[in-house]
Amino acid sequence: MKKQVIIEGILLALLFLVTWIGLAQVDWLRILKVETVTSKTEKKLGDIFLETFKKSDQEINNLQVTRGIDSIVQHICHANGIDFNRIKTHVLLNDQVNAFALPDGHLVIYTGLISKVANQEELTGVICHEIAHIELHHVMKKLIKEIGLSVLISLGSGNASGEILRESTKLLSSSAYDRKLEKEADIKAVDYLIQAQINPDHFANFLDRLSENDDRMYAYLGWINTHPDAKERAKYITSYSHSKGNRYLKILSDTGWQALRDGALR
Repeated sequence: MKKQVIIEGILLALLFLVTWIGLAQVDWLRILKVETVTSKTEKKLGDIFLETFKKSDQEINNLQVTRGIDSIVQHICHANGIDFNRIKTHVLLNDQVNAFALPDGHLVIYTGLISKVANQEELTGVICHEIAHIELHHVMKKLIKEIGLSVLISLGSGNASGEILRESTKLLSSSAYDRKLEKEADIKAVDYLIQAQINPDHFANFLDRLSENDDRMYAYLGWINTHPDAKERAKYITSYSHSKGNRYLKILSDTGWQALRDGALR
């Protein structure tokens, strides 16, 4: 009797294991069409979040600024096989030293960041980092993890409360990704920079300088506040980039870079 119970127990365990393995092979995302739903929702969310930010911060349409930023983004995209039209860049008038990605490829850059970077390479490094978040699908991963797919679908359909929209907006602009996703974006950004022949040391220098946060210089350090352990990140970025080696160039002429900065500060 005891032997029979043991055998039945083993058989049940094997049946459970086989069933679990079988279910694991099923592409539930495709069956439930979650990917399609997420794609449609992402586009709607991108528009909703962007409009929310534009209600409080004016978008800069100065051609000196937009052409300069577009030149940087286009160069990075072309060098790395990224669809330039997928990256929708917006420069907003805000003193925070910040940049962040929104759903559906929207990239927001604050004028405060443009005013505080030491050179165009630093700005390009930050842009590459945010493009990496977009290309690695980190934005939606973060939102789904923090908010939940059902809430996002509700938000995208206009059925969510204003409080949920405010909290979701705050999450995107002032809350860091986890360490794993942040490091993935850093390393991918360095790859983008090297492939585009831009010296990644400047990106590391930017992080290192901001990690020593001088409040007199940087009153509104949004980007560094949302990206902790900046000094540690600067070290592994430098270590990784030096293992690659390359010749480097500038995307914008000195005149073009100065025009971009001047236009952002008007």
